[in-house]
Amino acid sequence: MRNRVPELRRERAWSQQQLADVLGVSRQTVISIERGRFDPSLPLAFRLARVFECPIEAIFDDGGATDM
Repeated sequence: MRNRVPELRRERAWSQQQLADVLGVSRQTVISIERGRFDPSLPLAFRLARVFECPIEAIFDDGGATDM
């Protein structure tokens, strides 16, 4: 899943470690999310949305997949 986490983090001039600390996760988790290797849990996605003050949909893009 594509995401804007690196872009949003850089806009705030935060390091990956600073974002990890705010989220309560490891720096490795932030790295994995930013590289698209790990899709966050729903609670973590909501924390990201609160931290960046935007809707989850503004952070993550599933590429238009429809599973319905």
